[in-house]
Amino acid sequence: MADQEIPTTMLWRPTGPEELDLVRESDWRAWPPRLPEQPIFYPVLNEDYAIRIARDWNVPHHGVGYVTRFRVQSAFLERYPVQQAGGHTILELWVPAEDLAEFNAHLVGPIEVVHEFR
Repeated sequence: MADQEIPTTMLWRPTGPEELDLVRESDWRAWPPRLPEQPIFYPVLNEDYAIRIARDWNVPHHGVGYVTRFRVQSAFLERYPVQQAGGHTILELWVPAEDLAEFNAHLVGPIEVVHEFR
């Protein structure tokens, strides 16, 4: 019997250089634990929104901003309602910091850098 492909959802995350270094250390397979002042991990649901954050926030604050893309098992994501953080395309998932290890266990494939802004 052939393995059935697990349905996945594509997500993006605007990322600064420090976080990207930690992702690289995981061999592109996991997001790092949140810092005490970061109670949630928020991937976003569209690439354009991720680009805006990386370009308009990460670059001024860090000198560089990256947009990463990754897939997560869709069934796992059902526990996190989509949050509209602004206009109709400003959509995020709010994953509590304590759920991040389990979230990482449901990643399918590597985390990829798809854009870099300086």
